[in-house]
Amino acid sequence: MAAPMELFCWSGGWGLPSVDLDSLAVLTYARFTGAPLKVHKITNPWRSPSGTLPALQTSHGEVISVPHKIITHLRKEKYNADYDLSARQGADTLAFMSLLEEKLLPVLVSVPRPPSMDGQWGRGSGIHTDTPPHPHTGLEQRGDQKPTLGQAGALAQTCLFLPTHPIQIHTFWVDAKNYVEVTRKWYAEAMPFPLNFFLPGRMQRQYMERLQLLCGEHRPEEEEELEKELYQEARECLTLLSQRLGSQKFFFGDAPASLDAFVFSYLALLQQAKLPSGKLQAHLRGLHNLCAYCTHILSLYFPWEGAEVPPPRQTPANPETEEEPYRRRNQILSVLAGLAAMAGYALLSGIVSIQRAPPARAPRTRALGMAEEVEEE
Repeated sequence: MAAPMELFCWSGGWGLPSVDLDSLAVLTYARFTGAPLKVHKITNPWRSPSGTLPALQTSHGEVISVPHKIITHLRKEKYNADYDLSARQGADTLAFMSLLEEKLLPVLVSVPRPPSMDGQWGRGSGIHTDTPPHPHTGLEQRGDQKPTLGQAGALAQTCLFLPTHPIQIHTFWVDAKNYVEVTRKWYAEAMPFPLNFFLPGRMQRQYMERLQLLCGEHRPEEEEELEKELYQEARECLTLLSQRLGSQKFFFGDAPASLDAFVFSYLALLQQAKLPSGKLQAHLRGLHNLCAYCTHILSLYFPWEGAEVPPPRQTPANPETEEEPYRRRNQILSVLAGLAAMAGYALLSGIVSIQRAPPARAPRTRALGMAEEVEEE
């Protein structure tokens, strides 16, 4: 019997199954398709088989750590949320992915790809071909076919990811109040020592570099104008997205598709986090159908993980959680790291100094002879 697939992802918070955009998208897609995954929600990326989160360990032992490749693998295993889409809906999705590639990928070739929302197109009704997937989006195309203006227009109202990805970075990682009081606080409290001292800061620097590449370099006096522009574009796209959804349960009717997993991951983080600086959050909460859309997905697919208060659980007599095998090791490493840090600080600050004793005088011959005799005995 093959081993089950295992998904390693960031743990939850703020009433969500995961606070990480990529992890939440992959988790949601897996729930939509009913993929049988053994999920490990952790706060230490080093415990992942790839050292990053999210990461999927397949039944054959292969490790996949890129979000869109994880979804591609699930589709190959016949867990395809887009299987029943029509040809037009498939074209709409392809047009959306092409827009994503056109707007974002050209400025991201020199850095690790940001949380990617693409994936290989599956066995949809009337749209499956034998053409290899697109090298960047992973979507199948028919020859050199490109989306028409009509297809692009059909998804112009679902362009949330284009301006919202930089605004998502700005909201959680660049805005000083949000970063200090929400983002850094959560990661610092959730991560084990000593990762919580340096990893949130390193993640912030990586996101700020990514934002700079997305938006280009700006002089300090232009940053305020750039921020206004980002928020204005994001508000407009949220409004258009609300109009595109209308009164439907999901974007393509009564059944969720991959697009719903990606849209939900963006909206849910923005809706659920308690942000002290929530300009865009206030606009989202004014779009009632989008808020109801997120609440519906949370209650239907994450009934306990999305709840504010989880249900009570019976504690077994000898509880053994996923953290148990690592607890003793982490405690020992934490103590050793703390002792090493204190010793290094004491030496560098001069609190403790090491002095060499002067050489003692040569003892008399008689004393030396006695010592040698005793030693020989």
